[in-house]
Amino acid sequence: METSQNGIDLIKHFEGCRLEPYLCSANVLTIGYGHTKDVVENMSITEDTAEALLQQDLKEFEDHVSRLVEVHLNQNQFDALVSWTFNLGAGNLGGSNLRSSTMLKVLNQRKYDEVPEQMQRWNKSAGVVNKGLVKRRGAEALLFASKAWT
Repeated sequence: METSQNGIDLIKHFEGCRLEPYLCSANVLTIGYGHTKDVVENMSITEDTAEALLQQDLKEFEDHVSRLVEVHLNQNQFDALVSWTFNLGAGNLGGSNLRSSTMLKVLNQRKYDEVPEQMQRWNKSAGVVNKGLVKRRGAEALLFASKAWT
């Protein structure tokens, strides 16, 4: 599966687009739509480059979701999981946050109705509840449940 436009819109809405590097709430140097690889302090990119980086990053996180989820997903569920994984990062082992999550265990047990609640538990940055993450997790939970997230 690939992320639909609705999923991309959710990611773009919460990531925003910055053409100059900035430190995200996790203190990671970031550019474009949440891109973190090979970002250096004095770089700058165009909107076209930000789009290209987003597409590149999406493929990576789509692969993590496809590899780790063992049950059938509809498009909204897939999109929500890609957004969630995109935001949390892959970790050193490729998808480690997703892989180690109770959410994935619950999902792979076919307990679809419990997944939105599990998604929303991941709302902290540096151990502190982050209002932006609360909103994003809420939107992802709604999307997973095939409800309007906007």
